[in-house]
Formats: sequence, structure tokens, C-alpha cells
Amino acid sequence: MTVPAAAAPQGSLSTRAVHAADPRSWPLALRVVLVTTLLSMLAMLAVGAYLSSVIADGLYEQRRDRVLEETVEVRRDLVDSLAQLSGATSTQQQDAANAFVQAAGGRGGGDRREVALVPVETSAMVFPVASSDRTLFDEVDEEFAASVAEQPDAMSWRSIGRDDGAGSIEPALLVGTRVIVPGVGSYDLYLVYSMQEEQSTLAFVQRVILGGGAVLLAVIIGIAIVVARLVTTPLRRAAQAAERMAGGDLSSRVEVAGADELARVGESFNDMARSLQQKVDDLTELSRLQQRFVSDVSHELRTPLTTIRMASSVLDSRRTELPGDLQRTVELLAAQVQRFEVLLADLLEISRFDAGAAELEAHRQDLDALVVRAVEDVRPLAEARGCLLDVRLSGGDMRAVVDARRVDRILRNMLTNAIEHGAGRPVLVQSASDQEAVAVVVQDFGHGISPEAAKRVFDRFWRADPSRARTLGGTGLGLSISAEDARLHHGWLQAWGQEGQGAVFRLTLPRRPGAVLVRSPLRLERSFDRRLADAAVSPTPTGEIRIGPGMLPDLDELPGEASSEPSPTGGER
Repeated sequence: MTVPAAAAPQGSLSTRAVHAADPRSWPLALRVVLVTTLLSMLAMLAVGAYLSSVIADGLYEQRRDRVLEETVEVRRDLVDSLAQLSGATSTQQQDAANAFVQAAGGRGGGDRREVALVPVETSAMVFPVASSDRTLFDEVDEEFAASVAEQPDAMSWRSIGRDDGAGSIEPALLVGTRVIVPGVGSYDLYLVYSMQEEQSTLAFVQRVILGGGAVLLAVIIGIAIVVARLVTTPLRRAAQAAERMAGGDLSSRVEVAGADELARVGESFNDMARSLQQKVDDLTELSRLQQRFVSDVSHELRTPLTTIRMASSVLDSRRTELPGDLQRTVELLAAQVQRFEVLLADLLEISRFDAGAAELEAHRQDLDALVVRAVEDVRPLAEARGCLLDVRLSGGDMRAVVDARRVDRILRNMLTNAIEHGAGRPVLVQSASDQEAVAVVVQDFGHGISPEAAKRVFDRFWRADPSRARTLGGTGLGLSISAEDARLHHGWLQAWGQEGQGAVFRLTLPRRPGAVLVRSPLRLERSFDRRLADAAVSPTPTGEIRIGPGMLPDLDELPGEASSEPSPTGGER
């Protein structure tokens, strides 16, 4: 399955969007300023709402108390006026009521005030009058009138909204009380006091609070920015110093100023850097001494080793003349001298890699030819172990610029390792190529290794199962040297396997020296069914296996695993 080209940019854009939306990916200074700003805004909104509520309650209570005092005075004046009308005609009483209402309306200490007088008895000679239009009577509902009637000696009030004529509603306070005058009758007195002035005062105070809050918020943001810079600047310097150290500059240090916690962090970082630099210097010196020791010892051992090998050769040539027990001793001596010579050569090669003195002698070579030569070199060993070499060469263009000696060593190490750990089962050798690279896979079907052990198989002297003895006299450095040889070609030497099923080693080399590999023509993680080996070739750019109706193998035509018929590519099956 292939991925459309447009899917990758969309995926990267969505990934970047998710990353940008994650607050944990934001700079520390930005997070500090944002958190400080949000908390300050919440605190100021809470304080502003509280102050606004307290001021509004205070203005209302102050205005209410003043209104009730004025209402008491208006009631007293009304009682005095009505007391003088005892025995007057209905016209005189009506005129007196109109005059009082008009005179009382508008005299509210500078505030607009409306007055309404409503007779209680239906047989009264005075009709209801108001200082303004008759909409004032609409504000008095039955519930409020009943409240006034229940408490004739007290005053009742409530807040209302009045239309100011411009389409707006202004706050007001409705006050009602009952006036009883013997000989004249009972009247309900209603007064409406405007609270627009208090509303304007509250709006002004709220604007002042908002303006002051905005100024205070700006000051807090500025302080947060300064504080964030004070905190993040030393941390940023420490991060930059750590990045320089990660880049190899172990002399990098943090500039320390002051004696606060951040200064102690800087001092601790510098102490750690000095300790790390000292440890690295010590390890570098120790590594240099080790490399020199290995190199010197290896060179010094060559002369006595040559003498021992010559003596061993003389003894081995006349082994038949010796007694039976000495013949075995001479045979063991010759084998161990040969193994010691291989170990010495490996140590010398490792010391050259460690010293950076290894060089490529690259020429254009046919990798299939190198594979055939390596297979022929190890064939006697494979026959001795009863191991079948199943060679499947690509048959295509396998030419690449490589060091034939080093590639041959890699192939022989891969084949020898597969034969040793293959438990006598067949070993599959497969090659393939594409426009950028050539590759060889050696797959055995023996004891196998776990994917975790495959990550360490190229370590020096490492063994997957220390309890299992070597049968071919290896030094434990072969795969490590092979990995260095592949790295010298800018190639890959990789391992993978499954315990109890087998192991896979893959060598991938670029066709031209210095080219960067991005894929391999052969799959590393593959099935351990040899009949499916041809399906492990990856002709696609991303290495996936394309499946189609005509691309599945015909299982009826595949030869058995024990068959030794020659393959079309010249190998064995």
C-alpha cells in the first residue's frame, strides 16, 4: 500500500498544529506571562464585581433613606393641607388636591419626583390626581396597593423601571403610604423618585474601576515579563551551554551572577560540567593508552608469533613421526597458533579503526562475484557441518565502488557466523540491487537471536549465549570489524532474528562512495520460510512488498528444501 504524496504535508501540518496548540511546547516566559495575565484578570474581575456590588448597594440604601425622609415630610404636608378642607365643597377639595400634587411633584432635593393621590372611599368627592401623566397609576398594581392598605401607618417601597420617553428605562423607587384625615377621608399617597443620578454615579465608578483595572493589568503584564526574563535568561544560558556541551565543547560554562537559587543552579551546572570534562579527559586518555597498548602489544607479539608459527609448522610437517599423544598435541598447537594469529590480526585491525587510520582502497567491483568467492571459501566448512548453502544471486547490475578485501571479510564473517549458529540447517544467501544501493542477505534457520540481542550482536566480544561454546575458533571481533568495514563504506550491516527460528544479517552498500543510504533493496525482517525469500526483495522506494494476483509464488512448482538442483543464478537450492 502506498501513501499519496499530498498526505505527508497534510500530516506534517496537522502534527505541527497539534504541537503548537500544546501549552507544554510554548516558551517558559510566554507561559509565565499568560498564566500571570489570566490570574490577574480573574482577580481583578472578581474584585471589580465585588466593589461594584458594594457601591451599588450603598448608593441604593443612601437614596432610599433620603427618599423615605422626604416622603414623611410630604405626608405631613398633605395631612395639614387636607385638615383645612373640613366642610369645604367637593370643588374646593379637588382644587386643593390638584394644587398640592402639582406643588409636591418635582421637589425632590434636585431629583425629579412624581406624586399621585388616590382616594380610598369610592364615594369620596376628590378624584385621583397625579403630578404628571396618568401612566403613574400603571406602576401601582394590586399587590402594592394591598401592601399599602395593610400597613396604613407605615411606608411601602419597591424598585421599578420608568420609560424616560427616549426608549430607555431608567431606575426609580416607588413609595406608597395611606393618609387618613378625619372629616375629609382617606387617601393613598404614591411617590416615584428617579434614581438616574445614582445610576450615572455607579456607571462612572464602574468605568473608573475598568480603566484602573486595565492600567493595573498592563503594569502586571510588564512586571510578569520582567520577572519571566529574570528567571528564563539564566535557564536559557544554561540550556545553550548544555547544547554546546552536547556538541562536543566540554569547556562550555554558564555565567553566574549573584547568590540566589538560579546562581546556585548555574554553579551546580558548572561543577557538573567540570566533573564531566575531567571524566571524559580521563576516559579519553585511558582509551588512548588502551589503543596504544593493544597496538604495541600486537606489534610486539608478531615476532614471537612468527617464530612459534614456524616451529609449529615444522612440528606439524613431521607429525607422523611422533607418538600418537604428541600428534594430538601438535595438532592442537597448530590450531591454537592459527587462532592466535587471527586474534592478533583482528586486534591490529580494531586498533586501526580506533585510531581512525583505516582507509578504503575502493574500486568498481561486482558484488555477486564477491559473494560467489566468499561462498566458495566457506564451502568446505559448510560441508563439514552438513550445511547447504542456498545462493540466490540477483543476476542484475551489482556493480559498486567498494574495497574488495573489506567486503570479502564482511561476507565471510556473515557466512561463517550463519554456519556456526545454523544448527546444520540450510543457509540462504540472497543479493539484490536498485539504482542507489546493492545488498546481500545471509539468513540461517538455526538457534536464532531475539530482536533485543540483535542490537548488541556487533559489540566487541559479545555473545548471545555465553553458555554455548564456539566451535569454529572465532575471536568475538569478526562482526564488530565487519560493522566498522560497512560503516567505512557509508553502508549498513544490520541483524534481526527470532529465537528458535533463525537470524538474518543484511549488508547494504551504496553504489558510490559517500552516498547517503535511505533504503535497502532487501528486507531485513522477513519470514523464515525459504520459499518466500524471493518476495523479500523490495523494488519500491519505501521497501514495502507489492502484492498482486500475478505476483504470488506457485507453491506447486517450488522445489523442496532438501533439493540440490542448480538454481538459475548459479547457486544451490
